[in-house]
Amino acid sequence: MSGELTQSVIKTIIRQVGLECAAQGQSLSETLVAFMVKAVVLDPRNDFNMDQILTENDMQDLIQLCVTRLLDTTNPSLSTIKMQVYFDMNYANRDELLSEQERVLEGKLASVVRAIAESGPHVQEETENVYQKIVTYALLRSGLGSPTDIEAIREVTAALQSVFPQTEMITFISLSKKDKEQQLKDLAMLVTGIRLYNKQCQKGGSGIDDLPNILREAIPSATQILDERLNSCQLLAHRYTALLESMQEDPPRYSQLSTSKLKEALFNVRQYEAFLCILQSNAITSAQEVESLDVKFEAAMMVLKNTMQDKTSIESKELFPMFMELSKLWTGYQNEMLLLNFLTNMVDNLQQFLEIQSQLFPEEMLTSLLEGVTVKSDEERIKETMGTRVNVSDFKNQEWLFPETTDNFDQLLIQYHGFCAHAIGVKSITLPGNPAIGILKHKEKYYVFSSKEAASIFAQDPDKFIELNVEKAKKYAELIQLLELRHQFEYLVPHAQARNAKKGLMKSPLKCDSGTQTDTHILPPTIVRSYEWNEWELRRKAIKLANLRRKLTHSMQTDLSHMRRENFTQVYLPKDAGTQTKRDNSSNVPNPQIFLKGLRGGSSPTNMVTVDLTRPLDET
Repeated sequence: MSGELTQSVIKTIIRQVGLECAAQGQSLSETLVAFMVKAVVLDPRNDFNMDQILTENDMQDLIQLCVTRLLDTTNPSLSTIKMQVYFDMNYANRDELLSEQERVLEGKLASVVRAIAESGPHVQEETENVYQKIVTYALLRSGLGSPTDIEAIREVTAALQSVFPQTEMITFISLSKKDKEQQLKDLAMLVTGIRLYNKQCQKGGSGIDDLPNILREAIPSATQILDERLNSCQLLAHRYTALLESMQEDPPRYSQLSTSKLKEALFNVRQYEAFLCILQSNAITSAQEVESLDVKFEAAMMVLKNTMQDKTSIESKELFPMFMELSKLWTGYQNEMLLLNFLTNMVDNLQQFLEIQSQLFPEEMLTSLLEGVTVKSDEERIKETMGTRVNVSDFKNQEWLFPETTDNFDQLLIQYHGFCAHAIGVKSITLPGNPAIGILKHKEKYYVFSSKEAASIFAQDPDKFIELNVEKAKKYAELIQLLELRHQFEYLVPHAQARNAKKGLMKSPLKCDSGTQTDTHILPPTIVRSYEWNEWELRRKAIKLANLRRKLTHSMQTDLSHMRRENFTQVYLPKDAGTQTKRDNSSNVPNPQIFLKGLRGGSSPTNMVTVDLTRPLDET
């Protein structure tokens, strides 16, 4: 169906179911509706074919079934699903919760930090305003007092002036934005440490709660409440289990009792127990952390007192780290207080999902039904089977693990949340598994059982019983989370965008309006202008440098140009002009006159003589 049920169709179904529930007076979250759509589709009793396209009638039937189940307030299964959705959407481990708290604190202080880091005061009045903002930041950052508490403001101002007088503002203003933010955090820690030391010396401490003593009283009280509710729900689970086993042995005696409702009630109590165990583990961790903080805080305060005693002056490099250490330890107390309040609220809010138990199965009714029935606790069931274990030789093709032959036996990841792998599919009961009987390793997964017989039957055909457990989870959708079967149903999650990938439940993404501003060129440019990728260009530069080695550069300075500025002049361009450089002239030369004598001849042989009668040039 994942290929046919497109995202838009799923959203339409979820929206329609939510609207119809709202019309009936039930305002439900989109996450809960999406989970119920998944549960209805998975339930084989509803006959939704996973390989066919949903018709219009199928969609209407799906919507109607979801609305009916969501409006059935007498259904333990609905209470369990609501509990799972609530826990999945609200629970966070220590690291997640503290990270979120730090993010929220940074968001609250962002405007103050920005006003301080981006300011550039030029007059005394502006400098004083920035200094006052630093005082406000130190008070808000520490969480020790209110900004409206005049006495607390005076203490913070006095502590800040002792480590950061106003004369240091000039140096502070010249720092980069990143350095300013870091110095603000350091100053806030120093002021916090000074105020804590002064409170210890009974010289101040306005608005500072005695967190160590508060935690010493609150943690045992919260742990006691957790233990009481855990014992109560475990007792209820043991009684339901005993009643279901008795019903299977003598059905006519309990003909008026709904077996399905009782099983759903058992799953509801088991899920409540699992969540309380998680919260109890966190409470124990908090108690251990507070004990460690008490020792460290007292030791740090003692060292500081001994350092300060009978000394008129102390170097800041010796004293400041001690104040900052006090501040860090006090932040640890504040974190533990936040975690304790969170755990207390979770325990109180989970209680509402167990109220349906007293309505369906009142105490008087359970007492009468359990007459003559032996109620066994989980510990008693495990103790009864401690002396038995499977015979490995009977299962040559199966691998069994035992405590004495397996390293890190207690660290193995057991399937089905540690419940018997056989009882879930066959009896629809969550019986505690006993690892001492033997842990079956099948396809890299580990299974435990409540008895040797159950282990032997399961080991004959593990795949058959594993598939039977999956079918049981389809019928009771709350088992998907309780038995940690989410990985087998990932492809069927109907609301992908609202799904939490870690925990398998569908959680709507958190959304908020936000804005960011990025500084231009925070870091200096790292572009190497002289870089060349072309080797021919490198060769050309190398030849040029080689030629320069044979060159000499000379420079000189004249007296007229020494220590003078550069001058510029402007002239008119030359105009067009013409000149004549020669004149016409003439001269007379004599005409040439040449005569030849003897051309006429005679009796005697001819003898010709040339006579030149041309006048010389100098006579003309």
